[in-house]
Amino acid sequence: MNRRPVPADQPQRLAVGFARLLRRAGLDVAGGAPVAYARALAAVGLDEATPVYWAGRATLVHRPEDVDTYDAAFRAYWLGGTGETRAPVRELERVALVTDEPDDAGAADDDPDPGDEPAKVLELRYSATEVLAHKDFAQCTPDELAEAQRLMAMIRWAGPRRSTRRRRPARRRGDWPDLRRTVRHALRTEGEPLRRRWLEQTDRARRVVFLCDVSGSMAPYARALLRFLHIAVAGRGGVEAFTVGTRLTRVTRALGAHDPDAAIAAAARAVPDWSGGTRLGDALRVFNDRWGTGGLARGAVVVILSDGWDRGDPAQLGAEMARVARVAHRIVWVNPLKATPGYAPLVRGMAAALPYVDDFVEGHSIASLDALVRVLSDERPGHPRGSRVAR
Repeated sequence: MNRRPVPADQPQRLAVGFARLLRRAGLDVAGGAPVAYARALAAVGLDEATPVYWAGRATLVHRPEDVDTYDAAFRAYWLGGTGETRAPVRELERVALVTDEPDDAGAADDDPDPGDEPAKVLELRYSATEVLAHKDFAQCTPDELAEAQRLMAMIRWAGPRRSTRRRRPARRRGDWPDLRRTVRHALRTEGEPLRRRWLEQTDRARRVVFLCDVSGSMAPYARALLRFLHIAVAGRGGVEAFTVGTRLTRVTRALGAHDPDAAIAAAARAVPDWSGGTRLGDALRVFNDRWGTGGLARGAVVVILSDGWDRGDPAQLGAEMARVARVAHRIVWVNPLKATPGYAPLVRGMAAALPYVDDFVEGHSIASLDALVRVLSDERPGHPRGSRVAR
């Protein structure tokens, strides 16, 4: 392979593209296998063909009968067929893969060798993953939207953490001396504390509560955002999910299913007001009365995914946002329209809620949702509420 500078996100994009090629060639590639392959590529590098080949064999191939197909796909994708040049990924490309299946694209050898059986060629077309990662969900075709939802599996959900009052033994120098362990180990050296032991503060996952707007104005984004909520709910504990429209619906249990399609379908069946109107104030009042101030929102990060269009009273929305702000650790508002050039939060609902928002971020694409994960994982204590909404 040619040596060249490798961008930090290149292994992920190459792994996803190669996994797609293998699936179309007939291999059963597990959902998490591209993630493992991307990590392996980051570890072995992209300079030599042999490590890249065996990294894929170890993570993407699970049956001996698939090795021949894998080898053909590897030559086509990584080596450009017969040469030693890695196929480009930044632009649209065409990759020829020899298979035993009929040619779906209608391609055929114009001058076949009469003495040999003509090879069947499957012609595939790929777009750079980074283009789809930054594309607005509202502008995606149905196929692109489905692919974008599959690519969301690459998002690493960690979530925020909070300090606790408990302490644990530290491997290195900690914040407090551990007298008990120090004395116990000193008994082995005739009472001389040759090595001091330390304690450090522990932490635990902070609760995250999602309130996702599924009204008509959010229809181009609602399904993709629910896929993101499924990643959060299924990825760790302490995550609650609600949908907001003309009423409030708790969908945490529905989104807890392992299969993303089944989880989103179950959530859609549980929501009676899908693509209806929006009453954010009423929904927040129900949330505060039944769940929020009583425990779920206390000390949690509350994430509201909405464009801010509200048919209710803005004064009520402002009052309920104030109730949430009094008990929540942080409030993050995710607005897909924020990425629109010239956007300003002038609608009445958004203007009423903004003074109580700690982080006002975009949510229109995969890249913006990946940035949202980083925002949620960044505690940054002590910043004044509403001081960073212009971010």
